[in-house]
Amino acid sequence: MSGDFLRASVPDLVKKLTTDEKIKLLSGPNWWNTNVIERLGIPAIRVSDGPNGVRGSSHFVSTPAQCLPCETSMASTFDTELIYEVGKFLGEETKIKSSVVLLAPTCNIQRNPLGGRAFESFSEDPHLSGVMAAAYVNGLQSQGVASTIKHLVGNDQEHERTAAESVMSDRALREVYLYPFMLAQKNAHPWAFMTSYGRINGVHCAENPTLLKDILRKEWGFDGIVISDWFGTYSVDLAINAGLDLEMPGPPRWRTPLLMNHMLSCQKVLPSTLDERATDILSFVQRQAQRNPDVVFGDGKERTRDSPEGRAFCRRLAAEGMVVLKNEGGVLPIKPGKASTKIALIGPNMKERVISGGGSAALKASYVVTPYDGITANAPKGVEFDYTVGCYGQSFEAHLCSR
Repeated sequence: MSGDFLRASVPDLVKKLTTDEKIKLLSGPNWWNTNVIERLGIPAIRVSDGPNGVRGSSHFVSTPAQCLPCETSMASTFDTELIYEVGKFLGEETKIKSSVVLLAPTCNIQRNPLGGRAFESFSEDPHLSGVMAAAYVNGLQSQGVASTIKHLVGNDQEHERTAAESVMSDRALREVYLYPFMLAQKNAHPWAFMTSYGRINGVHCAENPTLLKDILRKEWGFDGIVISDWFGTYSVDLAINAGLDLEMPGPPRWRTPLLMNHMLSCQKVLPSTLDERATDILSFVQRQAQRNPDVVFGDGKERTRDSPEGRAFCRRLAAEGMVVLKNEGGVLPIKPGKASTKIALIGPNMKERVISGGGSAALKASYVVTPYDGITANAPKGVEFDYTVGCYGQSFEAHLCSR
């Protein structure tokens, strides 16, 4: 059956689908997969977070994965060739998790210092964000893994995230917030886009036909699928008519046979629109299955890849992002034989394994070393270390001051 699906005509498949099967395709059955239509041999494909490492399909009992520096650090390298290699690396990491779609990169503009996911984005500069995103997407998709670039658009604050309204001029929208996505589409052609939670000038992005149809598809020439952010679908007819192809996660809240058939019977959603969305999903699933048949029709197991080469790559990526440090006078690396050399190691995180952010970026790292252990283990003989906590982290400091 797998070979039949890979060679099948998508328009012919759509004609064979029942209405309920078409509806089923437009949402996921669970957190990470698309729906199977067994009668026609249509497989599910798996998606995975995230931008700095491929977590896999469990938040709580996750398979360890290589954790890379965050995207803000990646952009600090100003090295598109290196970020292309990041994409290739993550493409391989995605496939060993039995997934063929990575929910990344994030290229929103870091406009709010209280934005909890700012570290997932590249920069506050639209051009830098766009060229880095394009390099990342090109590297990822060179491995046959679909990039889901996110979040279109204006996903830049935490307060009332799903209701937040960004009021801006068309010029600001085009020249600042849409610009990174436009550059990525022009130079890399992501195979999927994810919509933002919030609203632009009063209209939720997942329900915005100007954004999803006129700009993304007609103006920019996008031909992949548009996926909602998780629980970022807020309607039946508005979202489908605007061009939102896939409601995630499942089971669906909106794209159920009961709600959808009611929308069809009252013609708030036309059968032709339902066919368009089903065609988009089927085309995407088929392309990913053709690119990765061993993964899509494989055993579904998630694995860990940890090698000296992988660790060395991540160290190089981290080092290239450290642009604020200046090695004045060639102090580093420490020369062996200087018995009088003393180094102060200061900070509350010096002996802690602080790695990765929360949310989409959270994962169980396959390899972690504390700064203290990394520095002391690699120091030449004769070097002495003085460690002190120094200033406590902000939350603990605030607790002390309140007592």
